[in-house]
Amino acid sequence: MMTPLNMWCLLPLAVLLLSITPTETKVVNEISECEGFLLNETPPQVTGILESDKIQDQNRYKIICQTFDNKTRFLTLYDTNNKIPVFSAYKYRGAEGKRPDTPWKIELQLEDTNGDENMTESTKDVYQHQASNNDYKNQDVYDRGHLFPSSYGFFKSDKVSTFTLTNVVPQVKSFNGGSWSRMEQELKNTMDDLCYNNNDKLEAYVVTGAQPSQSNKLKNRVNVPSMLWTAFCCYSDNIKKWIAEAYLRDNVADKTKDERIDAKTLQELYDKLNKTLVVFPGSKCPLNEKVSDICISRQPKSWFRQVLSFPSRAVTWLYCTVRGWVG
Repeated sequence: MMTPLNMWCLLPLAVLLLSITPTETKVVNEISECEGFLLNETPPQVTGILESDKIQDQNRYKIICQTFDNKTRFLTLYDTNNKIPVFSAYKYRGAEGKRPDTPWKIELQLEDTNGDENMTESTKDVYQHQASNNDYKNQDVYDRGHLFPSSYGFFKSDKVSTFTLTNVVPQVKSFNGGSWSRMEQELKNTMDDLCYNNNDKLEAYVVTGAQPSQSNKLKNRVNVPSMLWTAFCCYSDNIKKWIAEAYLRDNVADKTKDERIDAKTLQELYDKLNKTLVVFPGSKCPLNEKVSDICISRQPKSWFRQVLSFPSRAVTWLYCTVRGWVG
């Protein structure tokens, strides 16, 4: 039987064991340590970078559980050589509110493994393993182009968390503020209308990435990607099936003020990237079907969204009606 004296003697040992228990860190070694942001908790497969759920070069590529205010918000696979993300992955749950006014941040643990797990404001001119805010200053060609868009954040704190330099790439200004921005809104509308699961909860999985260029660099430090891409997948209880879609475009200036980016199938995205990418491996996400290929009722949940989405729903109705006539 344990006596009070014996229990007292064991207290210092217990305190010691608690003090050496590893704490959660933000830069991790396994994708599985960042739960909640990938469909079926299965990461994309990127040839030569992330294969069979394993990082091929852990000195170069780092998994970041993007943490703000002690809460993990999304997942990023980061290339410390090119100083841009390979991709950011996140679960879309709906989003309202304005773009926050917040300083740009960096990931301390990319510089010091013992650093704070929370993203912190970028204050130095140069960082060894990541871009700094200074890298984007004093030039008028490129924006800090979000991969996980601020507009997709559920809470204001989620929106704030997207303003980390490990979640952005040098993106041509007119492209970022033009056709890419319109695509993000179009995709958001699609998810808002269709991505309600069996529990009537809005839920979609989105992965956005960048294809690095061979030699184009901003300030001779940060790789300027040649292409950006994004893909989403969700189960739609509305039509009782999985739906998916992708968008991609070269990182060049828009040619017109109303330029648009056409939706692609997942397979078209994979083919364009020479089959080096599989975004949703082992899933039920359709490879050869876009949302626009399906005749569906895009009836939003709220009356406000019904009003906003009326034009797109009218076009869908007309398309499906004509397609029915011609067989």
